[in-house]
Amino acid sequence: AQRRGRFDDMLASAELACAAESGNLTARFRLFECQLYCGRPDLVMGGLAGLESAAGDDHTLWCRIAEFYAHCADHDAALRCYRRGVDLQPDNSEYLYALAATEIATGDLQAAEERLTGVIDTNPHDYDAYRNRSTLRKQTPDDNHIEQIGAILESGPRTAAGEVQLCYALAKEYEDLGEDERSFEFLRRGASKRRSLLNYRVEGDVVVLERLREVFDDELMRSAAPGCDDDGPVFVLGLPRSGTTLVDRILSSHSEVESLGEINDFAYALMRTIGKAANKLELIGLAANVDFAALGHRYVDSTRRYGREAPYLIDKTPLNYLYIGLIRLALPKARIVHIERNPMDSCYGMYRSLFRAGYPFSYDFDDLGKYYLAYRQLMDHWRRVAGDAICDVRYEDLVEDQEGVSRRIVRYCGLEWDPACLEFHKNASAVSTASSAQVRRPVYRDALQRWRRYERQLEPLARALQREGVAIDAD
Repeated sequence: AQRRGRFDDMLASAELACAAESGNLTARFRLFECQLYCGRPDLVMGGLAGLESAAGDDHTLWCRIAEFYAHCADHDAALRCYRRGVDLQPDNSEYLYALAATEIATGDLQAAEERLTGVIDTNPHDYDAYRNRSTLRKQTPDDNHIEQIGAILESGPRTAAGEVQLCYALAKEYEDLGEDERSFEFLRRGASKRRSLLNYRVEGDVVVLERLREVFDDELMRSAAPGCDDDGPVFVLGLPRSGTTLVDRILSSHSEVESLGEINDFAYALMRTIGKAANKLELIGLAANVDFAALGHRYVDSTRRYGREAPYLIDKTPLNYLYIGLIRLALPKARIVHIERNPMDSCYGMYRSLFRAGYPFSYDFDDLGKYYLAYRQLMDHWRRVAGDAICDVRYEDLVEDQEGVSRRIVRYCGLEWDPACLEFHKNASAVSTASSAQVRRPVYRDALQRWRRYERQLEPLARALQREGVAIDAD
């Protein structure tokens, strides 16, 4: 049923399995997965609480529970359960890594660094631990891990993916020490290896973005039936590494706003409403004829079931820029805050990031140039057909005039000004993105025009963008 896109049948089958064998934990966690697909995180969290009371000394169960709490954006509960799992099996490197990742999300960066060092001591071949640890603070000449990482890279990692992770770790640490030549040498090596491992053609993504512009045209946007009139959703979106997490933290510091982080609820609601599609292009065609009101109501119902009390909830999933047309039709009162950045800084920011999944265009300069142009054209289209529904925010403007731009964002959302928005770095809520360490600091200028440090090495990227008609110094 899941493979056929019949989510309600999928959930019904999972419920029958659990009813037939109530003590089967495999069936129980499969049910939780199905409930998430169907927008019922409340049922998942209720079920997890019940399992906690019976988990006893089962370390595997504690960590499985923690994993699903994280899927439900309850990182405090995940932290509690991972700690219990680690207490029961303190030398399990997988548990230690999962606990460290949760400590990063909840803001305990020092504990996370110590935990990741423990992971590496336990399993020197957990290459992702080296990379993740390197991101948690600025390394110094007296306190860094370059010698250790370099030695294991020189000895030959066991996997190609491990080589990628170690290269990104070294690139970050050498950049912190101001050794830009060596930093970029390892960055280029890591990105090239990562690209070689992907079966990806950027032309496929370009066609998808072009098709979105064709299908969600002026006529559809004007003539579609009314959607859900709930005014609570706030979408913060844009390319990764553009400043979406910063804006999310600013807004979620407001007393009437909470963030759900990066969630899949809109995509799940769409799949549940549409059913199975053979590919992305067919999905776009089906989406144009969906019941927009039903889609909007399913999304709102799902997000409200996370148990957050604030009247406004942020969905900070960067790729939602693909869905702006659908969001506008399904949720016409939703706020859409789009973050953009200087083209070179934007593309370099993606190039220097190692993503766990998604964004396969980010490891090659030609791919980046082609995708970036298609993204820009799509955003220009959304502005034309969505009127004034989109609030565009330039990262550079926000850094230069934090209060002025923050006030504009808050005003766009229909809210009264809250001074707490200027102290977003004191926001204690979890952050489960690559920027979790940076947004614990006040606004800083370090990332402005960062690409200029590597202007010579990034000349091929500049040429790739210029070939696509993108002005590299554009505001």
